[in-house]
Amino acid sequence: MPAIRSGNPRVTLAVLATVVASFSMLQSLVSPALPVIQHDLHTTPGTVTWVFTALLLSVSVATPLLGRIGDMVGKERTLFIALAALAIGCLVAALAPNIGVLIAARIFQGVGGAVFPLAFGIIRDEFPAERVPSVVGVVSAIIAAGGGLGIVLAGPIVELLGWRWLFWIPMAVVAVSTAMVRRYVPESPNRVPGRIDWLAAAFLSGWLIALLLPLSTGRSWGWGSLRTTGLFGLAVVLFAGWITVELRSRNPLIDMRMMRRPAVWTTNLVALLFGAAMFAVYAFVPQFLQIPKAAGFGFGASVTKAGLLMLPMLVTMAVVGSLSGPLAPRFGAKAQVVSGSALSLVAALIFAEFHDAQWQVALSTALFGVGLGLAYAAMTSLIVQNVPREQTGAATGMNANIRTIGGSIGTALASSIITGHIQPSGLPAEAGFTDTFLLLSAFAAAAVVLALAIPGTRRTSVAPITQPSEEQLAA
Repeated sequence: MPAIRSGNPRVTLAVLATVVASFSMLQSLVSPALPVIQHDLHTTPGTVTWVFTALLLSVSVATPLLGRIGDMVGKERTLFIALAALAIGCLVAALAPNIGVLIAARIFQGVGGAVFPLAFGIIRDEFPAERVPSVVGVVSAIIAAGGGLGIVLAGPIVELLGWRWLFWIPMAVVAVSTAMVRRYVPESPNRVPGRIDWLAAAFLSGWLIALLLPLSTGRSWGWGSLRTTGLFGLAVVLFAGWITVELRSRNPLIDMRMMRRPAVWTTNLVALLFGAAMFAVYAFVPQFLQIPKAAGFGFGASVTKAGLLMLPMLVTMAVVGSLSGPLAPRFGAKAQVVSGSALSLVAALIFAEFHDAQWQVALSTALFGVGLGLAYAAMTSLIVQNVPREQTGAATGMNANIRTIGGSIGTALASSIITGHIQPSGLPAEAGFTDTFLLLSAFAAAAVVLALAIPGTRRTSVAPITQPSEEQLAA
């Protein structure tokens, strides 16, 4: 069925909001159920974490690749393909007989991560230029809130229906979303000539895998082992190669020239650190809450109760995120990012030191939600205000991708720390969680410093970054 131009941007926004919320929830929906999946599929704590990390890794590669394809062949068409792949990945995950198939299915689901840059690009194409920043802020807030909502919904789904319904239900939602995209989202009026830089995609996936694998398994391999040091060395070489290829490419997956803008590179580094902290909290706080009291800590909470104890974070994130836009004219987006980073630092320190009572965990996660709510939409706003309007989609998509890369790194590091502190009983030790949140405190402290370095915000009036000519692109 061909798409129709309804003439009503609200319909387009509603469809795009449904799409990004669906994928955002799927990113976090599985994290509270990891202990259940580990037991059911007879695997180890370190291996089951890859059910979460593999998705983030796949998203990190698929996002810029499909974003580029969308610019070339049409965003609506590419969004349709990404959602179809996501639905197939959910089907395979729901039927997975073992952990290997489940991880492979999550990698396939990562193709759906392209919904973020594609949605921002469609917003850029379909909305008046003066509305783009506010609409992008709304969608960014939905993405953040969707991640928190997934954690809360996971418990009732697992306890009433079983963990496989964490994939059956999203598959149904994604199928409906796919039909809505085909029906109501207009095809892109803009095309960018060029070709896919597959070499850049190979280098990007290569250095991420070479980095994340030893981060996750370095403790079991030995940090000084040949495998660990060899992969770290390979990651450095591949990263340097990726930067070189992107700088020389006429069709870069991630535009390094845009990254040189002071407001862009500082904001993106803050996004990297926030992504590392946010996804680590999503993945491991529910696990902490479910640890039996016999371990000497934890609360022995069910999956549902663990999700409910994360509810303060969701509520504060949603409320503060919705206020972020109205607060920006009074306080500025930079001040919100600085404040959000500082509150995240306080929250991580509180959790590291005080986690013996449920109210202490609720307080720390609520503060973390305030920090996320303040910073999440404000970072997107900073990007939008500091790039030419025609580069809004690419720049915001890049910011979302960098956040996901940070999430991959953060969860891998946290997994390595927690699985490196195991009691004789086989349960994680308290020191693993304490050390993890001290690491997140360091991330948040670095985010404060970088946020202070962000230049004052302004809607850019400079000429766009010089782009290659059509003749060059066709070469």
